[in-house]
Amino acid sequence: MKPIVAIVGRPNVGKSTLFNRLVGSRKAIVDDMPGVTRDRNYASIDRYEVPFILVDTGGFEPETADRMLQQMREQSRLAMEEADVILFVMDGREGLTPADREVAEMLRRVEKPVFYLVNKVDGEKLEMLSSDFYALGVDRLHTISAEHNRGVGDMLDELIAILPHSVQDGTDQDVPRIAVVGRPNVGKSSLVNRLLGFERVVANPTPGTTRDSIDTYFTCNRKRYQLIDTAGIRRKGKTTQKLEKYSVVDALRSIERSDVVLIVLNAEDGVTEQDSKIAGYAYEAGRGCIFVVNKWDALEKNNATTGKFVERIRTEFKYLPFAPIIFVSAKSGQRVTKIIPEVDKVMAQYARRVTTSELNRVFSEATETKHAPLSQGRRVKFYYATQVSIKPPTFVIFTNSPEGIHFSYERYLANRFREAFGFEGTPIRLLFRGRER
Repeated sequence: MKPIVAIVGRPNVGKSTLFNRLVGSRKAIVDDMPGVTRDRNYASIDRYEVPFILVDTGGFEPETADRMLQQMREQSRLAMEEADVILFVMDGREGLTPADREVAEMLRRVEKPVFYLVNKVDGEKLEMLSSDFYALGVDRLHTISAEHNRGVGDMLDELIAILPHSVQDGTDQDVPRIAVVGRPNVGKSSLVNRLLGFERVVANPTPGTTRDSIDTYFTCNRKRYQLIDTAGIRRKGKTTQKLEKYSVVDALRSIERSDVVLIVLNAEDGVTEQDSKIAGYAYEAGRGCIFVVNKWDALEKNNATTGKFVERIRTEFKYLPFAPIIFVSAKSGQRVTKIIPEVDKVMAQYARRVTTSELNRVFSEATETKHAPLSQGRRVKFYYATQVSIKPPTFVIFTNSPEGIHFSYERYLANRFREAFGFEGTPIRLLFRGRER
């Protein structure tokens, strides 16, 4: 699992600017108005020596009667609880405030590394004034300007040096890893219990770990699987994790180490924005995906109900047109037995290799049937394709104009590969490389 770094602090101290600086793009909305970031933004960062997940949070107001600010404060608390390292950002121009003192007091009780960052320090005068922040009683302050990239590099070097390296257990590389993700109250716990119990399963928690960080192994049809830890099998004491917006970061932990992701939807609620966030991350991470529509028995149905729900899923998740859909009831066990066979199908495609000769036969037919649009008045020529990796299947295509491939033509080629080789339930990646004849 990649370590998690959370950025916290009062509203409008430059947290999102720092987030964008570390990510390397303007992913978070930045505005001079306080409270712009109301949900936790997150990014998986692989551009440094140690990959990590960065979480941006809304402004932390220790004492407030405003309901929105209270929710933002709770989200910040959850991010701090889940993080391996915390970046506490303060405003060097505004100086030390009572709210900063209260947040710092709370962070003293956190048993994990905390970086105290004084932001917006873009000159020698502000550098001198920032010494007032030592009144917090901390040993080390980092004076930075996230906007002008001043001092960020030195802080980042220290951060990378203390981040725990992610460790993959090499003993079970061939065991399919299944993550069950979704919003709170969609029935993940019930589904997990069904998956662990419907085939006289033997569950073997990893020894020496706590209840909220175990992976569970189980056997179905004489085949072994690993269930990645999810909210459904975390200890019941963490009641704050039931909050709606927590589910995205919770899903990150499960998705990062999985092969196949079961995206659980609540049939009674339909599809929500939070479902889209979670499914989007599974797709971006390149994992095999299966939609599991739970609580299907709770709906009053007619002949058109299933078709309408499928259409809704395909409309809302246009980037996952290949993902299988299973309608189940974890409570009654209805059709739950169909999940593992579907996982096997998706896993087979997720790890499938195609021969170069067969790949190029399909590739040639596709490019001859439909030519690529001109690029700057120049005809795009294709030479050959080859598969370079699996999980997900990834193909390199050599062409005279890699930058001229329109995304619609890339999608066309991907669909032809998917149709020809049956890549069901898994994203496929196309990489275009330049090459002269």
